Amino acid sequence: MFYHVQKCGSRLGVAVGATVMLLSFLQPAGAEEFVNTGYFGDIAIKGYDPVAYFTENQAVEGSETYSHHWLGATWYFSSARNRDLFKGDPSKYAPQYGGYCADGVSFGTVTTNIDPKAWRIIDGKLYLSYDPGAAEGMEKNPTKVTDSKKHWSEVQQTLISEKMHTVWQQPATK
Repeated sequence: MFYHVQKCGSRLGVAVGATVMLLSFLQPAGAEEFVNTGYFGDIAIKGYDPVAYFTENQAVEGSETYSHHWLGATWYFSSARNRDLFKGDPSKYAPQYGGYCADGVSFGTVTTNIDPKAWRIIDGKLYLSYDPGAAEGMEKNPTKVTDSKKHWSEVQQTLISEKMHTVWQQPATK
């Protein structure tokens, strides 16, 4: 009987833990709550400086020397000034949709692989894409921006599902 209680208690613990974890993922989500760090590591925008898109109108590689940790990712900057600008208002400079391909989001899909040189600033917001053609399409076709805004919540749900799947696949620790 003791074994039965212990077994049920551990199932209850797993269920409660999973519920708490799921609820933490389901908090109101903004565009910046999921940060695309590619397939390996925790570096946002493949190490490119998000502020430089606005201040220099070009994609500029950042440096580990000028880095800042925000939303679970490490962001690189080309200067201390750019890092400090970002720290003062990260939502102003961070790419839309956490740096996932905006063109993919416009179709309701998750495209993790982006090209930091394939970008556009539209209405004061940074959009990254997987290639220059997709970035040009975002700029030339205003419905893409509208569609990406419309599909972002379903893409977020996909990201939550993927994250939950990853968590469930990890071996339990004692």
